[in-house]
Amino acid sequence: MQITAAVAHGVKAPLTLETVEIEDPRPDEVLVRVVATGVCHTDMAMRDQELPVPPPAVLGHEGAGIVVRVGAGVTRVAPGDRVVMSFNSCGACPSCHDHIPAYCHDFFGRNFSGRRADGSSGLSWPGPGEGRVLGGNVFGQSSFATHALCPERNVVKVPATAPLEILGPLGCGVLTGAGAVMNALRVARGQSLAVFGTGAVGLSAVMAARVMGAASIIAIDLVEARLDLARELGATHVFNPGRTSVVDGIMALTGGMGVDYALDTTARLAVVGDAVRCLAPRGVCGLVGAMPFGQILPVDGGHLMSGGRSVRGIVEGDADPHQFIPALIDLYLAGQFPFDRLITFYPLAEINQAIHDAEAGRTVKPVLRMPGW
Repeated sequence: MQITAAVAHGVKAPLTLETVEIEDPRPDEVLVRVVATGVCHTDMAMRDQELPVPPPAVLGHEGAGIVVRVGAGVTRVAPGDRVVMSFNSCGACPSCHDHIPAYCHDFFGRNFSGRRADGSSGLSWPGPGEGRVLGGNVFGQSSFATHALCPERNVVKVPATAPLEILGPLGCGVLTGAGAVMNALRVARGQSLAVFGTGAVGLSAVMAARVMGAASIIAIDLVEARLDLARELGATHVFNPGRTSVVDGIMALTGGMGVDYALDTTARLAVVGDAVRCLAPRGVCGLVGAMPFGQILPVDGGHLMSGGRSVRGIVEGDADPHQFIPALIDLYLAGQFPFDRLITFYPLAEINQAIHDAEAGRTVKPVLRMPGW
């Protein structure tokens, strides 16, 4: 079947809308008509080879849509079901058996190789000849396209009562921020949290901290408009590091004790250093920003050891998408998690403008609507 997809050809190159062929679903796969899909910083990292998805490839990993066809072995969903597409996992390793698929032992292979586990793609350019295969299967979906081919494992059925066009970011960015607070750090009522970076991930963490009943929710960013939004979404205090010392400000705010938890969404070493310095004794700093392998953290070992502090990596919010995405939708429908306020819509044809606005900080969470929606 022929579809329209945005193809990434190389580092910093504009994505181009092209006609692409997509295979029929295999026995364990689902074909989804994409309604809308989020644009995430990770997509740009893949485009620019910071995460090595071989080009040319169809990126996109925050899709939502309607099931068109299913393979013979699929039991979780049926044609006509509304779904969110999340990250892919193997289903067989110890992490998957423990229902923490974000730490799947084949996470990179299943999400960043641009291929299925057997080396095939599922996407190609029309016509005969060698070299027609395109990179696909990104996060088990490649949803910068009108249709996506997904393993059954990463397709989550969602209720018809929720507006489908806003749900895609629940599959990665929103899930990451909210899950970091609710699943990984387990921020409790009355505790304190500092969130470094108030993009979609950071603001999702702010909203989740409010849901959890945190007493102090501190948002840190250089963009004043994002700090204003953070206040509206639950932040009790905000700091702009361009105007004041964040570490001094947080220590003064907490009576010199520091915060129970810090969350870095920026992957910038200086910011990570500040986040760790802000921790109270026994405090935990979670890292969700994508860091390259070999990056050495600027952490004071004495500061960590003497106060029983710790630093931990968090992938996809420690979430099992099949449990956590429906829980977030329930919170949204109850008016407790208004993640729709992060979203700005663009048509698929304006994908490069959406990317530009996200990289420039003008848009918190761009979401691409597919033609006909």
